[in-house]
Formats: sequence, C-alpha cells, structure tokens
Amino acid sequence: MVSAVSNTSAAATSGVSQSASSAGMISADFQTFLLMLTTQMQNQDPLNPIESSEYAVQLATFSGVEQQVKTNTLLEALGGQMGLMGIGQYAGWVGMEARAAAPAWFDGHTSITLSPSPALGADQAVLVVTDSAGREVDRRPIIVSDDTVDWAGVSAAGDLLDAGLYGFSLESYANGALLSQAQVEVYSRIVEARGGSTGTQLVLNGGATIAVEEVTALREGR
Repeated sequence: MVSAVSNTSAAATSGVSQSASSAGMISADFQTFLLMLTTQMQNQDPLNPIESSEYAVQLATFSGVEQQVKTNTLLEALGGQMGLMGIGQYAGWVGMEARAAAPAWFDGHTSITLSPSPALGADQAVLVVTDSAGREVDRRPIIVSDDTVDWAGVSAAGDLLDAGLYGFSLESYANGALLSQAQVEVYSRIVEARGGSTGTQLVLNGGATIAVEEVTALREGR
C-alpha cells in the first residue's frame, strides 16, 4: 500500500511540473491533477497519512501556474488589440511611397528610386543589384553622393529585366580598397498596413514587409 501511495504521489507531482511547461494543456492537466489528487487521498496509508500542507502546496503551485497562463493569454490579446488600434494612424500611408532598406518591386517598365549613402571618405561607389534568388544582375558605378538615383531595370548587359523583386546594395571604395557594402534604401509603394502584437507592419508593392520604424521618409505615390 505504501508503495502504491508513493507512486501516486510522484505522478501527481510530475503532473504539476509538466503543466507549468505546457500552457496549451492547462485545462486537461487541471482535470487530471484533480483526479490524481483524489486518488492519492483515497489510497494514502492510514498509519502514515500525507500532511495536509503537502496538498496545499500542490494546489497552490498548480493554481499559480494556471493564473500565470491566463495572464499571459490576456496580455497577448491586449497586445494584439493595441496593434490593431495603431493601424488607424498609418491608414493614410497606404498608397504613398516609403523609403526603407528593403527589396523593391520592378514592374518591367517603371524605374525605381534609390537613395544611396556612400561611406564617409569614399571616392568611388558601385551599385550592385540582385534578383529574388540572390543572383547579381547589374553592377555599375554611380556618383559618390547622397542624391537619389533612378534604376531603370536594365541589366549590366543592357537588357531590360523581368518584373520581380530586386535587392540593392552599395559598395564604397577609397583608393581602390573596399570600405563597406551596405543595403540601399529604396522608395516603394505601401499597399497595406497590418497590426499585430509586435506592432504595425507595412506591406510594400511586391509583397515585401517592413516595420513602421524602418521607414526613413515618405512621399506621394507616383
């Protein structure tokens, strides 16, 4: 009898610890816990009964875990609601062009405005363009300046490239030595604003997604 009680007690304690790491199974675990606790009480050794304080500790531990899981669920729901509320202030951005370091959609004929930022001390700058698969499709020198540059979607061989997402980076050189290679900010049209627990996300033309905090400039859409 004592052996059976010991096994039941160990199983009950194990059920409590497992429920703490499995939030999604709290309801099922709670019913199992009560069943095991009842069984434990019914099968305890009458000559060596389990202290009531042990039951209290088990109940308090499980209750604390259950309340913590409920609190986390409520906080997640609240975060989602706050994210949805934040969409309203960015609704006016839809249709505008945002400048951010992200891939840009080339529709096959409309040029893309780039905003390069050469490294300090650079005397040469080279624009590198890659397609959605990461293949380099264009490489050309540009003026060492912060002025915007229009990329017409033409490859290094002079061929018009297909519509798709393209990435842009800038290699900065000084006396022939590479100083840095950094992603170039581009202007892309915002097509949607999405809210969520992590904040508002902006969906750009072509499907690229950025956080609101990544936008460094806005302008009227073309």
